[in-house]
Amino acid sequence: MNIKHPKLRGEWAELRFMTRAAEHGLQVTKPWGETARYDFAVEHEARFVRVQVKSTMFRENDGYSCTVRGCRGPYVGDPFDFVAAYLIPEDIWYIIPAGSFQGQGSIGLYPRLKKSKYGRYKEAWHLLRGKSRSPGSVARIEGCAGEIPEVVAAWT
Repeated sequence: MNIKHPKLRGEWAELRFMTRAAEHGLQVTKPWGETARYDFAVEHEARFVRVQVKSTMFRENDGYSCTVRGCRGPYVGDPFDFVAAYLIPEDIWYIIPAGSFQGQGSIGLYPRLKKSKYGRYKEAWHLLRGKSRSPGSVARIEGCAGEIPEVVAAWT
């Protein structure tokens, strides 16, 4: 891979992500336009997660430095659920929960270091599947009886 322009390299990494996700049985949806704060919605068994794709070739000692921020600095709020970080020279993906690097501008990824901070996320595609529900089960039910007078009267 010898794409020098960062925007083109990012688009290429997104194509690589879509391919690898499909190989893992995940459905990938790309939001329309450029305004979404994530690159993909990944679906598995009716569960969706938002994924931001990053890639790096920047070697740092025995690992790689990967930028995990937007053009205006570290991400704020809840723009996505996971970062999929691609180490281009190694052909390795890290699937990292967004809360693991909140407020940081970059992270160090060390694929050969046994006790690296993000090692448990190396090729962790299962995280995008989440916890599967049994067919016919319901994840959560919420309600407020106080909003409907006849329901409140029936309970009193």
